[in-house]
Amino acid sequence: MKKTRVLIADDHAVVRAGIRLLLDAQADIEVVGEAHTGASILPKVQEINPDIVLMDLGMPGMNGLEATRQVMAIKRPVKVVILTMHEDEDYFFQALSAGASGYVLKEAAPEELLSAIRVVAAGGVFLYPSVAHLLLDDYVRRAQSGEEGDRLAHLTDRERSVLRLIAQGETYRKIGSELHISPRTVEKYRDILLEKLNLRDRAELIRYAVRKGLLDIA
Repeated sequence: MKKTRVLIADDHAVVRAGIRLLLDAQADIEVVGEAHTGASILPKVQEINPDIVLMDLGMPGMNGLEATRQVMAIKRPVKVVILTMHEDEDYFFQALSAGASGYVLKEAAPEELLSAIRVVAAGGVFLYPSVAHLLLDDYVRRAQSGEEGDRLAHLTDRERSVLRLIAQGETYRKIGSELHISPRTVEKYRDILLEKLNLRDRAELIRYAVRKGLLDIA
């Protein structure tokens, strides 16, 4: 069995120890490292190549949002799952915009954290129930304002594929490789999607893809 390799990033040693204890007890998950500051995360990722970084937002120095952006900017097939105490709309959407594929509150049951890791490792998106409603609220707001039309029907099959892969956090190089097009062509598709869907950035692409059922979301 191939194990999901996890790097735990949290500034509290007791929290890291508790998470390690939980994950080490799983047959399909392996803790391959720990980081206690935001600045130490990127070097760790480059050194040990984890599949998933379990990322706290409130670390000293560089926060988890900036660390997530740095991790997602490198050419590695690594995913980020945010594990935080912040049940806050701003943090949530910033985390999606930074490239995170999961958002879990520290109050979550151990089974929910494990589920988040497994869903993201399988290529899906995991949103903790109490923050997932923010996507629904946003959809309702847009629908009531007339912003939310049936724009998905106007996308080509290729545009839908690019949308799904961008929302999953894949790099343009990987998307291009999967779809047999160049990274520059992927960027052109991204711009077309933003224009067709009347969206502004990657965070809104993710929200749209989740609402329309284009992603596997737990």
